[in-house]
Amino acid sequence: MSKNIQQIAFFILAGIFFPFISFAQSSITEITTANHIRTILFIGNQEFAGLPIIELGEPLQLTFDDINGDEADYYYRISHYNFDWTPSVLYKNEFLDGFDEIRIVNYENSFNTLQMYSHYTLSIPNEDTRGIKVSGNYLLEIYDDDDEVVFSRKFIVYEPITRVKVYTKRSRDLQFINTKQSVQFEINSPNEILRDPKRTVKTAVIQNNNLKQAITNLVPQFTIADKLVYKYDQESSFWGGNEYLAFDNKEVRASTANIASIDLKDIYHNYLYRDLVRANRAYTYNPDINGNFVVRNLNADNSNVEADYVQMHFSLECYAPLQGGELHIYGNFNNFEIDDTTRLEYDQETGFYNTTRLFKQGFYNYKYVLVLPDGSIDPGFISGNFDETENEYTVIPYYRAPGARYDRAIGKGTGNSVNITN
Repeated sequence: MSKNIQQIAFFILAGIFFPFISFAQSSITEITTANHIRTILFIGNQEFAGLPIIELGEPLQLTFDDINGDEADYYYRISHYNFDWTPSVLYKNEFLDGFDEIRIVNYENSFNTLQMYSHYTLSIPNEDTRGIKVSGNYLLEIYDDDDEVVFSRKFIVYEPITRVKVYTKRSRDLQFINTKQSVQFEINSPNEILRDPKRTVKTAVIQNNNLKQAITNLVPQFTIADKLVYKYDQESSFWGGNEYLAFDNKEVRASTANIASIDLKDIYHNYLYRDLVRANRAYTYNPDINGNFVVRNLNADNSNVEADYVQMHFSLECYAPLQGGELHIYGNFNNFEIDDTTRLEYDQETGFYNTTRLFKQGFYNYKYVLVLPDGSIDPGFISGNFDETENEYTVIPYYRAPGARYDRAIGKGTGNSVNITN
């Protein structure tokens, strides 16, 4: 009997003799964006693109570009997940009002640009998908005619039934007092009793809209009346990082404070000034938008289709050994992904690290990070870590009542480290 037949026989017998057997489910991860899909903007009611965290009943909007420019057909699918991003047991009609797996019909082609592209827009609710019925974690998948997913994005829908107070503290560990920020918070539930909270209440603590680096293993330390209190130190601490670097090429033919020179080939090429290691320097305040970006063309009436694509050239001076790791540019311009388009290569002739990547015109935040051989990210290797850095923190509490079938997101709280205290 072949190995495949043996495996099939096992699952059939398991279903007959052990009907209640369960197999471990793995957490879902977002599918890396196909190379021809660019500039994904996924927003709820927030100012910038990123991880949409919306109140139940609020709208969503997703836009993206296909630089093949061939008006390809794309479809969308919405799925519901548990707190740990394993699939929930809810049926589609339990969490979705209407239908998904519908073609995206709102698209238009670029106008007066050197790089041709098709710009797609998906708004929810629409005539097919009238809305989301329940709170929790969701995944939106975009796929093509061959049923191949070209990218996916997570989002969170919450019910405002709790009040979440968030504040930041400097680390109580003297080793990290100048480099880390601890997030402390309280969850107040005046109208609903949260039963057995150490087992039924989960939380996600998110820095700068980056769900990939979220802290999700915290339980309430103690309860005061209807308030759950989380006063952790190291368990809820994040590296402070540094303010993001930025470039602005809203006028693609002109040099700016960040762009040293410009060249026109098949499309425009912008060359940034060389960046330096900041880890060994004193902290300097520099206003940023916490890793986000804004698409804009100074000379366009509609930047969605009139903003051009530009090859941005990055250069970094770094003489520190990389411990077998790789240097990458990092930010929400690609959902904080690490891939081949973000990797810097060492130039033997100049002694600098360089990379080139395609960006749509606009204002972008970015930083340099070290990706170690085990896949972990050292965010402060180039930028440094400072407790003074301005970061925004979001806390989402989840609750699954005894006997319930899914995890409800029951609130949202935000805090900023500009108000950090000892």
